[in-house]
Amino acid sequence: MVERVAVIFFNADNVPLEKFVFKLGMNLSYGSAVEEVDLQFSLRSFMSKLSISESLTKKLPPDCRWEITAYFRSIPEAGTSKEADLWIPTDTKQWQLPPLITPIKSMSSEPLCLQLYLEHPCLSESLL
Repeated sequence: MVERVAVIFFNADNVPLEKFVFKLGMNLSYGSAVEEVDLQFSLRSFMSKLSISESLTKKLPPDCRWEITAYFRSIPEAGTSKEADLWIPTDTKQWQLPPLITPIKSMSSEPLCLQLYLEHPCLSESLL
């Protein structure tokens, strides 16, 4: 199961500049009683509020690139399912020091809990 999804922005040297992390939590006691339309509604309302929020970051360089990365609670084993073979391990460089974390938004709407926060390098590392 996916635990976090991140949108990571990199500079030309493939070093992460910032990382927007969506942390997901599901109350599994609901089982199959959860309707897909309810989850879609919760996610849609969460995402729509992001488009009107103020920018928290500095302007990114024009030569940057981005990728979407999923973090699993456990790694899917290749060969056990068709979906496991579709995932590509990342070779993303990491910051040397723990990142600064800026909370952006959180939502708890049973059975879904969702947090969004920004990770960026600490000031001393960003000057390197």
